[in-house]
Amino acid sequence: MSKAILISSGKGGVGKTTTSINLAFALNTVGKKAVVLDGNLTTPNIGLHLGSSVTPITLNHVLQGRKHIYDAVYEHTSGVGVVPASISLDSVQDIKSARLNKSIQNLKKIADFIIIDSAPGLGNETLLALNSLSDKDEIIVVTNPDVPSVVDALKTIKIAEKMNKNVRGVIVTRARNDRKELSNKSIKEMLEKPILARVPEDDCVRESIMLKNPVVISHPKSRAAKSYKRLAAKIADVEYKEEKGFFRNIFEKIFRQ
Repeated sequence: MSKAILISSGKGGVGKTTTSINLAFALNTVGKKAVVLDGNLTTPNIGLHLGSSVTPITLNHVLQGRKHIYDAVYEHTSGVGVVPASISLDSVQDIKSARLNKSIQNLKKIADFIIIDSAPGLGNETLLALNSLSDKDEIIVVTNPDVPSVVDALKTIKIAEKMNKNVRGVIVTRARNDRKELSNKSIKEMLEKPILARVPEDDCVRESIMLKNPVVISHPKSRAAKSYKRLAAKIADVEYKEEKGFFRNIFEKIFRQ
């Protein structure tokens, strides 16, 4: 059964859009058809991240009732579907929330997973996306391993639960794994949700953004890419088989003897 997953965050700048894109593309690498949809209608970034900031038909046209959602789906060369939002502020008028729910349901007919990049924070756009989810859809909250980000993430979780939405867990991004940041254990205790992935701070992510390509494609063997692919395998409930280098294979054989 197809499922929509809303990628949300309590604040901007924590890696929500990067996570949305890379999760969708990583799901594709494990054999699942995915569509990534830009639910950030006033400050959309999906198109910018993928090198196509202006497209003739966007999600905004669909939510205004001018186009069908299938008209706004663009297929990446990898096979991932992309639904961009318009960068024009004029296109946020006359948007109907019921149309987003209908669009998501239609996308479920052509994909296994619909990954929705929510607007940051708890504004009207985020509430619009939350209200568009069905009972079987899920929310994943992205946070950085610092106290302000985690506190904001907690607010997002509480609002979602108050709306009777299913919060599956948390993704910790930009982790340096040093003593200056919160551990997974601390974050889990604060948020009372499982940590689905801890994505390390990785220069390859910054480079992939400059290249306008997801890190799972531009740098598939990077630490960040492997984290996203492990996450995708977990969400898709398939086995993740990590590629091993020549020397690692030799060392493993030595230690098994």
